[in-house]
Amino acid sequence: MAAREPDPNLGFLTKRDTEVKLPRPTRVKNKTPAPIQITAEQILREARERQEPDIRPPKQKITDHTELSDYRLRRRKEFEDLIRRVRWNTSVWVKYASWEETQQDLARARSVWERALECDYRNHTLWLKYAEFEMRNRCVNHARNVWDRAVALLPRVDQLWYKYIHMEEMLRNIAGARQVFERWMDWQPDMQGWLSYIKFELRYGEAARARAIYERLVACHPRVTAWIRYAKFEMKNGEVARARAVYERATELLAEDEEAEQLFVAFAEFEERCKETERARCIYKFALDHIPKARAEDLYRKFVAFEKQYGDREGIEDAIVGKRRFQYEEEVKKNPLNYDSWFDYIRLEENVGNKDMIREVYERAIANVPPAEEKRYWQRYIYLWINYALYEELDAKDMDRTRDVYRECLKLIPHKKFSFAKIWLLAAQFEIRQKNLKAARQILGNAIGMAPKDKIFKKYIEIELQLGNIDRCRTLYGKYLDWSPANCYAWSKFAELERSLSETERARAIFELAIAQPALDRPELLWKAYIDFEISEGELERTRQLYERLLDRTKHLKVWVSYAQFEASAGAEEEQDTDAQIKVEEDSLNEQQMAECIQRCRGVFERAFDHFRTAAPELKEERAMLLEEWLNMEAKFGNLGDVSLVQKKLPRKVKRKRAIASEDGVPAGYEEYFDYIFPDEVAMAPNLKILEAAYQWKKLKAGSDDD
Repeated sequence: MAAREPDPNLGFLTKRDTEVKLPRPTRVKNKTPAPIQITAEQILREARERQEPDIRPPKQKITDHTELSDYRLRRRKEFEDLIRRVRWNTSVWVKYASWEETQQDLARARSVWERALECDYRNHTLWLKYAEFEMRNRCVNHARNVWDRAVALLPRVDQLWYKYIHMEEMLRNIAGARQVFERWMDWQPDMQGWLSYIKFELRYGEAARARAIYERLVACHPRVTAWIRYAKFEMKNGEVARARAVYERATELLAEDEEAEQLFVAFAEFEERCKETERARCIYKFALDHIPKARAEDLYRKFVAFEKQYGDREGIEDAIVGKRRFQYEEEVKKNPLNYDSWFDYIRLEENVGNKDMIREVYERAIANVPPAEEKRYWQRYIYLWINYALYEELDAKDMDRTRDVYRECLKLIPHKKFSFAKIWLLAAQFEIRQKNLKAARQILGNAIGMAPKDKIFKKYIEIELQLGNIDRCRTLYGKYLDWSPANCYAWSKFAELERSLSETERARAIFELAIAQPALDRPELLWKAYIDFEISEGELERTRQLYERLLDRTKHLKVWVSYAQFEASAGAEEEQDTDAQIKVEEDSLNEQQMAECIQRCRGVFERAFDHFRTAAPELKEERAMLLEEWLNMEAKFGNLGDVSLVQKKLPRKVKRKRAIASEDGVPAGYEEYFDYIFPDEVAMAPNLKILEAAYQWKKLKAGSDDD
């Protein structure tokens, strides 16, 4: 019922009345292709052939004057009615006037044109058609009148002037055409209008008049193209001196113009045609010096081609250098912070050898300071300063400028955030080469105060040591250690200095202070240096005490092995000392002392083995390595050694598997690893006896298979 009720939005219609009922799609039963196929081209061709011709009105034949008058009256009435409706439509007026022209009624046609111009006199198309109408009907004075009115009302429409001049020229009224050109030139048209005037004068052989028009043209439009056309005009007429004068005037006026490149290229090519190669080369060089690099690409290409044709080897190289200079200028202009481009540019200028240019490029390069105060941005930039200073010192031989470069560079670096030890050291070494030791010390002192670094301390101490200033070296080592008390290298070198001065007690005190520090960067090196120092001094008891103190801090495998090796060699040291005193033969050693050394060495190994077995049982690999070292040591002892003592303790290496898990804790399978089974562990673990029996059985079976 709801579908039959009228919808208020649809008026008196119901929804059922407005439903679109689509035809039910027919079900195709036979889907096989038809025997005769019809293409789309055939369908379109048949439609075109069956198309009916257009309905055209019948042709009307007029037989007498009365019928003609009626026809004219009816057509005029139609045109007038159409004009009243669409007065603004230009095509209606044009059709009306053209129809009157076909009726040979020129007065009426002229009246229609005048009425059309009253409606829209700014439409230059009406003026053109009006004047053409007068010209077609040979009404020359009427046409002149129309052209005069048109150019007076629309002086900026060039087509009107061209048509007017063309008419006068067709009528052989040259003076009248020149007068029209002069009227047009008073309005200062574009360059094409001036060139048309010049061509007009040249057609009639008036070269002097054309030259005067060119002068007015370059005054009205002082552009490069106008001057080039003027010079080519003079060159075409054989006036070489006049053409050169035109080019010279143009370069004086337009040297800074954006299109100056075209002017210089044209000037150089002109001189080249005149066989004046030196003049052309000077023009090219002058242009390259004054035109910005971004606009001189074509100029560089022309210059290189010119030098290849007329120049010598040096000229060609200069041209190529200029081209490469242009490329580098483009690169640094795109990205001023691309320091690699600056390095290449500087290398190019250094190969050329022009000091002023080299310094200019260096100054431009160092002016591009990195925007962020982070060391990674400054690492390439700082080498610009270094290369600049080295150039001034080694190549330019200007020491004052070198000193200024170093000074400005050190001022620029933000030392509170980061610094460069290289620049401090180079500045100090420069002053030393200049025999100004006071300035070098001042620079290095400022470096230590503002931005202390390991490299600065080391170099400063090396310089003072070479000069023999021991007190200064001690002072510097003190400041070095105040700044970095955890630096084991500094402590070792300080003690080495005192030892070289035979200050044994001072060296020992320095070592004691060093090992007493709460934190050290490489303590193993420091302890080794201290132990080697005591060994070299022959203080074996002190050395043993050092090893014991070191073992109190760490029970590392290398410490135990080093301690044992020391005990093994201690007997030889003692014997060498006694030999030096009593002067007996050096090759004979006391067997009793040697046995004591072996016992002490063996005691160290046993202590180490007990430590790894009881305190660190999980370090099986270290325990095995310790036994290998012990076994090698016993073998070196020869007859006094007891290899069987160690062999009883050697472990057996077995391969085992263990479960592994991924990062998420999910089981990921098994992996193989090597484990060590020591003899003392076999007695403690009964399960290992089964493994031992299986191992023996496998070994026997392998032997029987071999038999």
